[in-house]
Order: sequence, then C-alpha cells, then structure tokens
Amino acid sequence: MLISGSFVVGSLMQSKYSPLQIAIHWLVFLLVVGAYCAMELRGFFPRSYRPYFNIVHVSCGILVLVLMVTRLLVRLKSPTPAIVPKPSTMLTGLAHLGHLVIYLLFIALPILGLLMMYNRGGPWIAFGIVMPYAPEANFDLVDTLKEYHELLANSGYFVIGLHAAAALAHHYYFKDNTLLRMMPKKRH
Repeated sequence: MLISGSFVVGSLMQSKYSPLQIAIHWLVFLLVVGAYCAMELRGFFPRSYRPYFNIVHVSCGILVLVLMVTRLLVRLKSPTPAIVPKPSTMLTGLAHLGHLVIYLLFIALPILGLLMMYNRGGPWIAFGIVMPYAPEANFDLVDTLKEYHELLANSGYFVIGLHAAAALAHHYYFKDNTLLRMMPKKRH
C-alpha cells in the first residue's frame, strides 16, 4: 500500500472489477460460445437433432440478454477500476467505443432472435418450455429479422476477436492491468 499525502492509495481504489461483474463477464463468454457452437456445429449432426441445437442456441441467447442487461446496470452503479499505468486518451476512447459495441451487439442479437422466433407464429422452445408466439406468422418480418440477426452474429466473431486481441495487447504490449482487472481471484 502506498501512502500519498494524507490518505492511503490502494485501499480507496479497487484494482479489479467486483466478483459479480467478473462472474457475469465469464458466464456471458461461455454462453456466447454455447450459442455460436450450437449454430455452427448443428450441420455435423443428423437433421433430426436440429431442434435440440436450436433450443440450446435460443436458451443461451436469452441468458446472454438477461446477463448483459444486468451487467450494464451493475456497471452503471459500480466504479470501474483504474487501468495502471493509465493508457492514452485515444486508447481509453477506443476501449469505451469497443465496450459500447459489445453491449449493443449482445443485447440487440438476442432481442432480434426473440422477435424472430415469436413472429414465426408457431411453438418454439427455450429452457425446455414452450414460449409465447404470435397468433399469425409474419414471414416477411421473420426474414428481415433473420438477416439482421445473422449479420450481427457474423460481426460478433470480429468484435469478440478484437476484444480478446485488445485485452492481450494491454497485457503483453502495454503491460497494464486491463486484463487482470477481469480475471477471477486466485485461490491460495
């Protein structure tokens, strides 16, 4: 702990995100992997298995939506731990833009998916439960929603890759604590 002036530096400033924020971050990561894998791997299985992959995909998507909204609310209420050493204003701005894109992407993607499923006008399942659906199908709307959903999902590969690359660049090139702030606490 460093003493600076009349107060203690370190005890006042947290160096990591809260355990809740860290748990949500990594749980969302796992759910996004699950949602993507369900869509990418379903082609390797007999067509009769497709409904199970769809249930996994939709269920993961709903959980991602709930957790991303929760994470956003928690982030608005909780202070962000400082990056040490402090990055340039440009890097900070790019980081804020990147996080905004991530929040928008992983909130919009599940909403589009849910609207698409609802407007198909037939039963669909999430978490093993039949979900509500429109009394009449609107296939024009479904096709449009599907196009946007797929466009955003494909963009997600790039966004996730850029996010991971930025975290690694902060850790190995800029040698700051950006990555460490989101890592779970080590058990001794």
